Amino acid sequence: MPFPGNIKEFLALIRWKNLLIVVLTMILMRYAVIEPVISKIGIVMSAGSGDEIPMVLQFSRFNFILLVLATTLITAGGYVINDYFDIKTDLINRGKVIVGTKIPRREAMLWHSVFNIVGVLIGFYISWRAGYFWMGTLFLIVSGLLYFYSASYKRQFLIGNLVVAVLTAMVPLLVVLYEWPALYRFYAANAVRVPSLDIIFYWVGGFSLFAFFTTFTREIIKDIEDFEGDRAYGRNTVPVVMGVTTAKIVAVSLILITIILLYLVWYFFINDLITVIYMSVLIVLPLLYVLYRVIASQNRNQIHSASNILKISMLSGILYSILVKAILTWNLLGR
Repeated sequence: MPFPGNIKEFLALIRWKNLLIVVLTMILMRYAVIEPVISKIGIVMSAGSGDEIPMVLQFSRFNFILLVLATTLITAGGYVINDYFDIKTDLINRGKVIVGTKIPRREAMLWHSVFNIVGVLIGFYISWRAGYFWMGTLFLIVSGLLYFYSASYKRQFLIGNLVVAVLTAMVPLLVVLYEWPALYRFYAANAVRVPSLDIIFYWVGGFSLFAFFTTFTREIIKDIEDFEGDRAYGRNTVPVVMGVTTAKIVAVSLILITIILLYLVWYFFINDLITVIYMSVLIVLPLLYVLYRVIASQNRNQIHSASNILKISMLSGILYSILVKAILTWNLLGR
């Protein structure tokens, strides 16, 4: 199989920085959220002394590494096929492309196929190891969705935006979807009673919901940024169909909804001083600045800066998981 001569262009093609975020997200969900959450759940083992002991992770580290690898490979394949289908619009919107210039189209398709085949096979393997072979179809479905997103869905009104937002929200959820069966199976066989494990879905689900709204918002902002190229090639994005002003209203509304949801979740479920300070400074303030930039933007460069600032809020949202570990470890909830 050919290997790209220009490693820098190849890494840009697979969006290596975004892939690192995927890896970081999954690691943090496992070790900074799920692990400290279940450590607060006391279990009495059938063969033990009768004393309660904390629950521990049961999905093996090796299988978790394979889960991260499968997710990363399929994500990389999605980036490759996206650039493959976006050559014409990227020439208008960005003035340069990688596929067809630095990396031949045929080679890009080969990499896309390899990434997806290996990723799906690993996905079925870890699903079999988890005791739910059918869960491997998730990786097959995601692989197909990423292909059809690039080939068709992104040209359809809102469909492409929603697909990307949902798939991004699935990244943290994948970790709990594979940990939960392992936890239940082990403790159902070895503990006197298996407590409800719904709490890990609530914690991780909060991160997924945040990922959904911020990704959806960023997709709308990127569509505004790419308005010229999308209009030239007949893509039915929100700004093309409804106008740039309406697209800005949608983006601003999504930002406001995100901010409101953040404070509602904090007020009803967490309610500690450390979280509200972190959230206000590192997540909400950047979101408010993005809101301002979207409203005030007059050209492509200005809207592009809003998209970049939104990344800061998204990263801060992921890194909040480290604070979650500290809060749970030192029992800081409600303080």
